[in-house]
Amino acid sequence: MKATGKKEITAGAVLLLGFILWTVLIRKVDVQPAGVNGTDIGFATVNVWFHRLTGVHLWLYTITDWLGLVPIVVCICFGVLGLKQLIQRKSLLKVDADILLLGAYYILVILGYLIFEMIPINYRPILIDGVMEASYPSSTTLLVLSVMPTLWFQTERRTEKPSARRAVIVFVVLFSTFMVIGRLTAGVHWLTDIIGAALLSAGLYLIYRGCVILSDTKRNEEKSFR
Repeated sequence: MKATGKKEITAGAVLLLGFILWTVLIRKVDVQPAGVNGTDIGFATVNVWFHRLTGVHLWLYTITDWLGLVPIVVCICFGVLGLKQLIQRKSLLKVDADILLLGAYYILVILGYLIFEMIPINYRPILIDGVMEASYPSSTTLLVLSVMPTLWFQTERRTEKPSARRAVIVFVVLFSTFMVIGRLTAGVHWLTDIIGAALLSAGLYLIYRGCVILSDTKRNEEKSFR
């Protein structure tokens, strides 16, 4: 298990490096003033082609925007679980390690979102309520692909019922697929925004999962010495 945890962390680190490289390329490759109000866009030829291909569907944007509350509810539920354990066990150190790591992971996801809100890499293809909004990486895609896999992961760890596990897996896969395709085709993001969000969320998630596996291994080793 220790080797598996290290492999997951390594894979996550590679994806994060890929995200950094992707971000740099967006600022350097095929940059044209093709965005709203003449703002610069990297990979402009591909991005503009894909945006024209999908068109703009604000109804789909609205639906996926509201459905973005689902991963937030998931975060709150795990937060309540951690708080419950803290109250019952009266010590932060006695809260399950995977829940503590999950809290740290969610904080990293939020920080990633805030950083790119403060330092816009590019802006949306259209104005939202007359306002230019930062577009990279897609915040909704980042939230969904960062949080929903943790619901799957935690359900497998905490639920023994096969039917419950299958139901959660199906829900996570269908919901995440719909949200990513929805954001891709709604016309409110560039194609590169979605790819960037997928790279960042996958990298962070693999590192989280690898840390949990290493934590489990350490706990099992400590038990064996007792």
